[in-house]
Amino acid sequence: MLKEFAERKIAKCPEGKRTFFETSNFPWVAQLETGWRTIRSELDAILVNRSQIPNFQDVSTPQARLTQGEDWKTFFLYLYGHESEDNCRRCPETVRLLKAIPGMKTAMFSILAPHKHIPGHRGPYKGVLRYHQGLIVPTPKTLCKINVGADFRYWEEGKSLIFDDSHWHLVWNNSDFYRVILFVDFIRPLPFPVSVLNRFTIWTIGRTPFITDAMDNVRRKVA
Repeated sequence: MLKEFAERKIAKCPEGKRTFFETSNFPWVAQLETGWRTIRSELDAILVNRSQIPNFQDVSTPQARLTQGEDWKTFFLYLYGHESEDNCRRCPETVRLLKAIPGMKTAMFSILAPHKHIPGHRGPYKGVLRYHQGLIVPTPKTLCKINVGADFRYWEEGKSLIFDDSHWHLVWNNSDFYRVILFVDFIRPLPFPVSVLNRFTIWTIGRTPFITDAMDNVRRKVA
């Protein structure tokens, strides 16, 4: 299949097998970190009606094995290039900052309940990298962690992580409070001609039922 072929090519590129990336190599990160309190204020307005925010498994039904109940909620703004117009209207400043990310494809607020664990899984495609910005992170920070491959990291409010989510990864919120991050997927920087193959593969994934059905669910379940 095209996706598997593209992933093999990407894995052979420089840093193709890396788990976490230095955020300083992505100039746009500084702008998002400067604006994190603005993003947080729009998130706070959404969380007033937290019970109405869709559960992850109600958006992406094929991934229901990862979670049940109301312990993982997701407020999608974009999904593989598809826009949730109503949700974006509620977060205009967040959207403005997101548009500064080259190749931004997916963006959402990821809301984990206290003592929620997301079991091991991998992302759908290696051709995007994942960005996390801590927005609400309980203290001490070691209570909330992510394991990607053999590496562990912790979120901090206003700070960023970038990683390749095609590696097996797990998430824990071992605190008594909610943990919320800004979650973004963007096109992985790659050399030519793999970059062309990658963009075409992302375009095709964005038109599969796995994505289009999830986006339909987002639009039906706008908080």
